[in-house]
Amino acid sequence: MTRKDPEAYRTISEAAGELDLPAHVLRFWESRFSQIKPVKRAGGRRLYRPSDLHLLRGIRTLLYEQGYTIKGAQKYLRENGVSAVAKIGAGDADANEAMPIAERFVPAPASTGGKTALAGTLEKLVAAKSRLDAALDGRQGD
Repeated sequence: MTRKDPEAYRTISEAAGELDLPAHVLRFWESRFSQIKPVKRAGGRRLYRPSDLHLLRGIRTLLYEQGYTIKGAQKYLRENGVSAVAKIGAGDADANEAMPIAERFVPAPASTGGKTALAGTLEKLVAAKSRLDAALDGRQGD
């Protein structure tokens, strides 16, 4: 198999192979991300430019490596722009460091005060279960 020039356009099967994704996923992403706009030839054949591949790699990173949902990746694209996501796909280390990935959505670890509150809640739940068990035991004797 010969290697294509990095600047050459790719068919959907070639792009899918480079991204390690099935072709139907690329077609699906086109329906969800309006920013993905491959060149369409006669008969609807898609040809992906190198810039399209960078964007697709960036979206793949957001979805598969960073844990974004489709909706979250769409929001990231709206807030940061195509160029930021394409830089991620191109492997720009600065872009990866600048990404406000999960920090926005993952709660901070509970403090020791939170653990104390949880322990108190657990004690109350155990006591309530004991009372319910005792009440059920009393009813079974009827």
